[in-house]
Amino acid sequence: MGENKSLVSVILPAYNEEESLAEEIRKIRSSLDGAGIPYEFIVIDDASTDRTGEVAKKAGVTVLRHERNKGVGGARKTGIVAAKSETIITSDADGTYPADPIPRMIEALKDQDMVVGARVAERGTVFFIRYPVKLMIRKLASYMAGYAIPDLNSGLRVFRKSVALKYFYLLPNTHSWESTITLAFLCNHQKVKYIPIEYFKRTGGVSSFHPIKDTYNYISLMIRTIMYFNPLRIFLPLSFFIFAIGFAKGVYDFILLRHIGMMDALVILTSFVVLMAGLLADLLVVLHRKLDPLPAQPQGDPK
Repeated sequence: MGENKSLVSVILPAYNEEESLAEEIRKIRSSLDGAGIPYEFIVIDDASTDRTGEVAKKAGVTVLRHERNKGVGGARKTGIVAAKSETIITSDADGTYPADPIPRMIEALKDQDMVVGARVAERGTVFFIRYPVKLMIRKLASYMAGYAIPDLNSGLRVFRKSVALKYFYLLPNTHSWESTITLAFLCNHQKVKYIPIEYFKRTGGVSSFHPIKDTYNYISLMIRTIMYFNPLRIFLPLSFFIFAIGFAKGVYDFILLRHIGMMDALVILTSFVVLMAGLLADLLVVLHRKLDPLPAQPQGDPK
């Protein structure tokens, strides 16, 4: 089925969100109706064990159900594939994101590939764990992407379906979906704009965020994404760091012992090996972009 360019597609993943889902649907509808924007509304019931699916059906939206829980990223991917529009809107069903900025974000998409709602404050669950972890990951991601990222994993964003499909093979099923698509867009020089938004405490349900597991996923997927698009951001500083250690140790040994040890030479040699590996990885990235500028979407659902 061809895409309908006259409407936008709202994708709302929901897992055990019966308490907040109806109000979230109402808020988004009100925002879009008030701006006169035609839309389709798709709720992905990610194998909920409560009345989430019933609430969505009662609200009169399209409901797609997973028979097993795939995670918020998996739910977003299901919705994107099913969407009829080129313009995709994603948010969360827990009442944490405002709906009022959505029309402004859609307008801003005219000359962008993605518009992200950058939260001005963190009010999520386990705040004292999530905030420092997210800050650390965001700073690391900003360095690796070479771009100051105000919000790495905001759930409220508007983007072009055709661009997102290019990176589907990279996008996970977990909470790391948002950070991965952000890095994929930025590292591949897609146009991304940030708009400040408020962020609220969830109005129902329980967050599925796991501090240890999801932090590990964030970091590992971030490194994998950077390796795919800009490997020198990892290999170059690592090579210089190893070289500095070997050089400093060599100078120290020469001053004290009047010779450079075998280990010093091996460490310095290792730094050059790492540099060569980085240059080779960067060459492969360049060749891949030249030969396959639009990566094909893989069959099946990536893990």
